[in-house]
Amino acid sequence: MTKLRFHHLEPLRFPLVNRLYKSYYPAGKAKKDEIIWVGDNEKGIICVVRFKQFENIQLLTGMLVHPEFREQGLAKNLLAATKTQINCKPCYCFAFRELIPLYSNANFHLVDKIELPEVLSNRLIRYISSGKDLVAMRYEA
Repeated sequence: MTKLRFHHLEPLRFPLVNRLYKSYYPAGKAKKDEIIWVGDNEKGIICVVRFKQFENIQLLTGMLVHPEFREQGLAKNLLAATKTQINCKPCYCFAFRELIPLYSNANFHLVDKIELPEVLSNRLIRYISSGKDLVAMRYEA
């Protein structure tokens, strides 16, 4: 695989991200008010992560690595590439349990849902009640 370039998504390429989500993570859908980072090469977008902005916090969401490129450290590299974004204001994520080690290695720590800002705790409760096995995590430098 050729070297990936990690960067903010150019607005013109927005439909390509949603095509990737539609193919491999139908519950995910990029929105124009989110900050979107991608990893790509000459073949196209290989991985993506979004940052949903709230007044004083942000939610890292929708991380996806194309199935052909999983287990190669791309999610870890994408998280490292987005450090400036992660550090700009308090950052949370809702992780599937099997991904706790990935996020822990990127300095996200488990947090009880009662410690979440209300806007996030309501969202997490909704996701869990729909059957998703998620945990809340917060970035700590």
